[in-house]
Amino acid sequence: MTEQHQEHDPRLVEIVIDRTEYKSPAQTTGAALYALGHVPADYKLFRETPGPREDEPIANDQTQIKVHPHEKFYSSPGRITPGGGDE
Repeated sequence: MTEQHQEHDPRLVEIVIDRTEYKSPAQTTGAALYALGHVPADYKLFRETPGPREDEPIANDQTQIKVHPHEKFYSSPGRITPGGGDE
């Protein structure tokens, strides 16, 4: 498949991971999204959800997921220490 053809491939959708635009197959896996977005191994990936609902965590595995055009994802450290800082 040529690069020009790939840009217009209807099976690919534009998504955003950590404020960077990517093209992904509409049907993909969590592991593929982690790789596409260069998400560090010790981080977790989340799908932004509208409204007051919690953002959806994306597992770094072969579970099939469907992504939609212009969906946004972000990564966050896998372990967050409330209050941070040195004790």
